Amino acid sequence: MGALVKAAGLMGAVTLLVSAVASMGGVIESSRDALRESYLRPAEIPFPKSNPYSEQKNSLGRTLFFDPLLSKSETRSCASCHSPGLSWADGRPRAMGDRQQPLPLRTPTLLNVAWTPKLGWDGHFRDLEGVAFGPITAVDNMDLSEQELIDRLSAIPGYVDAFNSAFGEAGITRVKIELALATFERTIVSDEAPFDRWIKGDETAISESAKRGFDLFNGKGNCAACHSGWAFTDASFHDIGSAVNDDIGRGRLFPTSVKLQYAFKTPTLRDVARRGPYMHDGSVPTLAAVVELYNLGGIDRPSRADEVHQLGLPESEQADLIAFLRTLTGAPQRFTFPELPR
Repeated sequence: MGALVKAAGLMGAVTLLVSAVASMGGVIESSRDALRESYLRPAEIPFPKSNPYSEQKNSLGRTLFFDPLLSKSETRSCASCHSPGLSWADGRPRAMGDRQQPLPLRTPTLLNVAWTPKLGWDGHFRDLEGVAFGPITAVDNMDLSEQELIDRLSAIPGYVDAFNSAFGEAGITRVKIELALATFERTIVSDEAPFDRWIKGDETAISESAKRGFDLFNGKGNCAACHSGWAFTDASFHDIGSAVNDDIGRGRLFPTSVKLQYAFKTPTLRDVARRGPYMHDGSVPTLAAVVELYNLGGIDRPSRADEVHQLGLPESEQADLIAFLRTLTGAPQRFTFPELPR
């Protein structure tokens, strides 16, 4: 948990620096150096006391994550939507369910999910352990009942042995499935990107255009007001002026809150160049279109976040900002798929 506290401290430092920088209308050289230090990656993954790490749980969770046995048709797994080859998302505008029908929302990446409280685009999941059975049991998603999944796993000797190794010989339960999946998912961490090499002192790691984009990101563009910290998210919820009609996000959970109408989770920007299309509904196709949306300020309405407004960035500054965003994407990670017990 120490790393979690350390990460929270970094995010607080970034917020203070961004406020000071924005008030000056830009980032001077000394401020750039201070900001670079505050974006350093944490040294450890935070695991909660209620679900401490063990190699047995991690191995079991990894296997469950890639097993299509977790869907009714036995054709889709967690990895069908959260693919390691697509930065732990699926590259679609909307997620795809077991019945091959698109779902209402885009698949969020699982990168750095260990540092993310209140999961889901609207934050309705209390923690990572509470997420798994949402998609598994949803009729329009994986469409498998809790009991049917437990019965399937209990009929496979390899799974019985794996659960016994991770939790002791007391049978397979929903809670154990949740704990194992969450343990593995917390190990999904973004790889080092050019930006990380730059903030550690390699001045050649990113271009001069990207460095100017970093200044804009923390200054005139005001992007870091929400995309803060090493994972580039404040893990909060904002209306950026893009959602319409009854797509009200967190407002569905807090109907009397003006600012939470049309508000959705701030996504991480790690691997962002590889994770289009963008927004909670996949409605924005490219990074250039994302920058243009923010430049125009989105829909002006009472719920729109105070940080969002017309920016007036000329094309040259938009190009610099995009160049910076591209530095947040690391090299594709090599991943070995587990052998499934049968």
